[in-house]
Amino acid sequence: MLAAYAASIHADEPLAGLAVGQRPPPANRSGWVVLPVVAAGLNHHDLWSLRGVGLGEDRLPMILGCDAVVRHRDLGELVLFPVIAGTPGWAGDITMDPRRSLLSELHQGTLAEQVTVPDGHWVAKPEHLSAVEAAALSTTWLTAYRMLFGKADVRPGDTVLVQGAGGGVATALIQLGAAAGLTVWVTSRDEAKAQRALALGASDAFESGARLPRRVDAVLESVGAATWSHSVNALRPGGTIVICGATSGDAPTKAELTKVFFKQLRVVGSTMGTLQELSALCAFVSVASLRPQIDSIFPLAQATAALTKLASGDVVGKIGITVAPTA
Repeated sequence: MLAAYAASIHADEPLAGLAVGQRPPPANRSGWVVLPVVAAGLNHHDLWSLRGVGLGEDRLPMILGCDAVVRHRDLGELVLFPVIAGTPGWAGDITMDPRRSLLSELHQGTLAEQVTVPDGHWVAKPEHLSAVEAAALSTTWLTAYRMLFGKADVRPGDTVLVQGAGGGVATALIQLGAAAGLTVWVTSRDEAKAQRALALGASDAFESGARLPRRVDAVLESVGAATWSHSVNALRPGGTIVICGATSGDAPTKAELTKVFFKQLRVVGSTMGTLQELSALCAFVSVASLRPQIDSIFPLAQATAALTKLASGDVVGKIGITVAPTA
């Protein structure tokens, strides 16, 4: 079957280790189901994997991809849940399992014509979405949903700041937050991305690092080192920073610890979500008639071009991948 996979690891030049070609189809295993992939999506996780972050040479070749809409013979098109428990008998929040993984870390990923997942690791696709749009819900939108509704401690009428306006998580936060009655502000160094954020529902857009008109109730942070001090300074006393990533690095020049304790700020980590949260997200998307922002769509055979575009940073929303499943 056709797949996009990490053939080798290159920390400084990740795309050098990417291959697009034939891989063996998934083998049947007890408790898992082999399903054809209809559409998938890219995440920065794919680029980190190619750099060797969370993926060792001993697990290569590894098919990339966490997002997918798959086709089930009896259930139709489904949004895949990509978090895999690693601790035998784990029954709590799967994201708290210390041995959890995502598809494409220990188990082959979704950038392929077929994928295998534990039975039941899916949610019905919202009917109004295309397969490419719905695939965005698996990882990026699930991450944003938990950040906003599980971690940020905000309610309709509150103001939140989204650091960065172009990425998949940022655009999901804007769309979800606006639909939930929040005032959503964004920062961006790119005027075109700022304008797109306003069109998606943001109330205002500011230059990165700009002084804001007032303090916000929560900051939704995925940039990391480059925006950390601004995030701390933007918060009202008692406010919350929810951080899901650090694309600019995890070592800010200043930790801002004095401000954190003096202003009694909360710093909360957030990773992915549960199957129940994915179900709730799909229901909310359906009720609010939301459509994930899609930057561009590539066929699986052009996965190299798609990942090159993702690595360039010139993206607003998600990059989708269409797949022609094997019969």
